[in-house]
Amino acid sequence: MANLCLSVPGQPYLDESYRSVCFQTFLSVLQSSKTSDVDDITFCMLLQNALKGIQSLLNGGKMKLMQTDQIGSLLAVLKKCMFHGLPGLSIEMPTALYPAPLPQYDKRSPIKQEQSEPATFKQTGNRRKKSKGKQKKGEFGEEGKEDLGDAGNESVLGADMLKLHLGDVQNSPCSDPRTRASDVAHVPAGKDHLSSHYTSWKRISSSESEYSDAEGGIQSKMRSYQANVRQGALACFLSAIKSIEKRVLYGYWSAFVPDAPGIGSPQSVSLMTIALKDPSPKTRACALQVLSAILEGSKQFLSVAEDANDHKRAFTPFSVTIASSIRELHRCLLLALVAESSSQTLTQIVKCLANLVSNVPYSRLKPGLLTRVWNQIKPYICHKDVNVRVSSLTLLGAIVSVQAPLPEVQLLLQQPSSSGLNNSGSATPHRFNSSEQWRKALPSEGEPPDNPAGCTSSEPCWLLRLCVSIIVLPREDSCSDSDANFPSFSSVYEPCPLRLESLQVLALLVKGYFPMAQSYFLELGEVACRCMEEMDPSIQLHGAKLLEELGTGVLQQYKPDSAVAPDQRVPVSVVVTFWTMMLNGPLPGTLQNSPHATLQTSACDALSSILPEAFSSLQNDQQILCITLLLGLNHSENPLVKAAAARALGVYILFSCLRQDVMFVADTANAILNSLHDKSPNVRAKAAWSLGNLTDTLIINMETMGQSFQEEFSDLLLLKMLRSATEASKDRDKVKSNAVRALGNVLHFLQPYHIANPRFREAIEESLQALISTVQSEATMKVRWNACYALGNVFKNPALPLGEAPWTTQAYSALSSVVKSCKNFKVRIKSAMALSIPSKRECYGSTEQFCQIWSALVIALQKSEDTEDFLEFKYSASLRTQICQALLHLLSLARSTDLPVIWETITENGDAIKSYVLQYLKSGVEENEAGMHTDLCERERVLKGAIEHLSGIEKQLEGKARVRVSAYLEDVLTNHANATELTEA
Repeated sequence: MANLCLSVPGQPYLDESYRSVCFQTFLSVLQSSKTSDVDDITFCMLLQNALKGIQSLLNGGKMKLMQTDQIGSLLAVLKKCMFHGLPGLSIEMPTALYPAPLPQYDKRSPIKQEQSEPATFKQTGNRRKKSKGKQKKGEFGEEGKEDLGDAGNESVLGADMLKLHLGDVQNSPCSDPRTRASDVAHVPAGKDHLSSHYTSWKRISSSESEYSDAEGGIQSKMRSYQANVRQGALACFLSAIKSIEKRVLYGYWSAFVPDAPGIGSPQSVSLMTIALKDPSPKTRACALQVLSAILEGSKQFLSVAEDANDHKRAFTPFSVTIASSIRELHRCLLLALVAESSSQTLTQIVKCLANLVSNVPYSRLKPGLLTRVWNQIKPYICHKDVNVRVSSLTLLGAIVSVQAPLPEVQLLLQQPSSSGLNNSGSATPHRFNSSEQWRKALPSEGEPPDNPAGCTSSEPCWLLRLCVSIIVLPREDSCSDSDANFPSFSSVYEPCPLRLESLQVLALLVKGYFPMAQSYFLELGEVACRCMEEMDPSIQLHGAKLLEELGTGVLQQYKPDSAVAPDQRVPVSVVVTFWTMMLNGPLPGTLQNSPHATLQTSACDALSSILPEAFSSLQNDQQILCITLLLGLNHSENPLVKAAAARALGVYILFSCLRQDVMFVADTANAILNSLHDKSPNVRAKAAWSLGNLTDTLIINMETMGQSFQEEFSDLLLLKMLRSATEASKDRDKVKSNAVRALGNVLHFLQPYHIANPRFREAIEESLQALISTVQSEATMKVRWNACYALGNVFKNPALPLGEAPWTTQAYSALSSVVKSCKNFKVRIKSAMALSIPSKRECYGSTEQFCQIWSALVIALQKSEDTEDFLEFKYSASLRTQICQALLHLLSLARSTDLPVIWETITENGDAIKSYVLQYLKSGVEENEAGMHTDLCERERVLKGAIEHLSGIEKQLEGKARVRVSAYLEDVLTNHANATELTEA
């Protein structure tokens, strides 16, 4: 039956009806108990086949587990089978598990209760004495793993062992893992005999044994079958995880993930029980793989964890339960790490730790967890197995990237290297002993700036030095046989995967802790240079990625809103030296390396991370080189490269030293328009973003350079931009959002002679219709937000016939509709802002149109708290502010013919409007006190201006109509003044 459930490529899979019959049959076999007439080995084979069948249904049949009872029943039998025949452990499972945030029910048989109690695992006190005899060299590791439930005289090492491995680690963080682990599992050097995992079960001495030698052989065979059942159950569980929705799976979290044991109660059995106690390294590795799969993508689920505050409550909050589970996971995985002898399983433990670290919200937990992981992983960087070394670096990478920057990690990085790898004996290559060796290996070009991170140590950070030495220094000879998998690099450097992982860790370190890395800015630049000069494209690629992170780190420091003090930044002169080194080095060659598109793309991204201030200080020929390379790559056949080049041009067009060069702007515009018609959606999206930036530049130039730039810029190119952007505004949303931004800018930029030109007339009309329909469309909120912003931009152009042309009515009507009813408050805010931009009354058109806008804004003000989406509430205050600004703007422009309708809405909704306007004035005073606005009482000034304007009009109307809008506004102002005096008093 299990074989029938296998999927065969090219053949249809089993019908749905057969699938459910098979699933139920396999499930009932797994739920059944062994009867006396079935021998153990046959029963094991039966279970194994049933597990294989379910796994095939999940994998081949792409079966999705949806019903709670189906999931619960399957997980219950999997939990039962994954402990099948585990020495010293016998659990009774209910027929189904139910999702719950609390620890699950798993009742252990009373007979074995005593023996399986320790929270960690029991150890033989006199193991060395016992094991002289026939034990083979490599089997000790496995022997150390068994749960010795049948040896009653043994000492429990629970608390002592925890103290030994988690406490003392800080005293000798980098002693050799093998010598340090000797108390747990005495592991002599030599290869791990994984293949013989079932021969290394605990040998039972004749005094304890009830079996003869022949029966001992049967026992050994049976244990091997039981181990196969456990492995089958774990493999099936792995497939089940992929078939269950993650949020459903986390309901069963406590059934499989350990929680700290309660006082006096034994620890619940979990996947960690297998990882710590199973005698078979293959089974231990399987359990860790399953745990890893559960942890993957658990960030949102774990984000509720919190134990930073001491909770003194009558109940334990869910957040604290999850936090204690996280702590227990750290504790158990670190115990497994020290006790493990098999390299394959060790790699799984470290990968599992890396997965855990990547998903835990450390900022909400008490510090200390990462320090233990950090100290305990250090020695494994020098492990004899290259896979263990690679996964250890992955774990360090996870630590420096999780929620960076974390204060705890900052402290770890600041520890002087001397606390790192000194006493690690033969396991540590001597390369780490000289703290400055890698610095000497790199010829320095200028002094790095003073260390701004406050590190008192003059030595480089331990991790940074470790990674650089692995990347650039020749390899040691004392590496393991597993390096033979990477023969082409065995000659000079460390194995390629190790160097790649080190480069990734360096890039993460630079990204998350730039102040730490900036002291070695030029040296790290040289590392990137060296890598890009090598023959291996993957090393070159990671070198380019490191270069991009270094460039981005500097860009962040120089941002206008940066919190980094000017004297703490990397000096511009050093940045110029850095980029000169890159452009005289391998970067131009890498950019032209067409066989490797990914590498070209990365190099392009790196070149776009140059600091504008540094670019303007580069030599003229280097500036021209950068521009020429980017314009050339914009014609690449490869969509990845073309997209990166289009984006880079969009970055360069904003550089102040380039944007005023009409020739450069024209060349860039032509290149971007070419990419905007590309068949790849990604290229078009990047080109649209760059076109948006280019049109922003047109507006900046118009404001700073005036007529001269506008006259020099080609009319033909401007028309081409208008038509292309109109076309792009009908593309998919990622292209559309920037295309409408570009349209708004171009329409704002147009001069009276453009608008009078018949060639432009049709294009202008089409582009305006495109904007109006985008505002009204059901596109994503970002697109509609940009379209409202673009219409506001259009209204700023005095040359356009605003208020007269037919499109005006459509534009105002679209914005009025959005401001009242759009679900997204940010879009409403932008539409209210656009409605308040026209500076003259005639721009608003007829009285009827003006009054429609006024009424729409009043309705929008009253609806400013109506939303179905709770997340929108945080924008409601900003929306009210914007609407009040728009209303006061309209009042200060109103004509006498507009007043009757305005007065009518005030008589109907006067109290509501008054309370909102008072709130608006009050928040203006508060913002002034917070230093947010320089012009004191700007809002009051606008209100007073409106009152003056209206009272002037009302005087002319005296006797004709009883309209007293100005008096209403004076009343609002008086109320505001009284409230302010009361507050001050």
